[in-house]
Amino acid sequence: MSKIRKGDQVKVLSGNNAGKVGRVLMVDPDKHQVIVEGVNLVKRHSRPSQRNPKGGIVEKEGPIHISKVMLYDSKSGQATRVGFHVITDDDGNVLEKVRVSKKSGEVV
Repeated sequence: MSKIRKGDQVKVLSGNNAGKVGRVLMVDPDKHQVIVEGVNLVKRHSRPSQRNPKGGIVEKEGPIHISKVMLYDSKSGQATRVGFHVITDDDGNVLEKVRVSKKSGEVV
């Protein structure tokens, strides 16, 4: 189970975009990279095609290392670490494993 998933709000900790908050668009666990909305914008030169008839310069998000982002806790307004809690029933059977914010203690 990954600590950061697609759709999470994260805060960038270091680099040119330090301090920015954005939503995770994609996670690549094999390369330890994430793509965050509005962060690490790179320019691509595209040729005119059927999808993009004008062509030109297109800005899109580039990947950043997963260690440079931290889950953003909207309740406290700060970056927070992620912990895990196992929810069990009365007999001790595991029902589910959930991610928990270390700052506020809420289930993410």
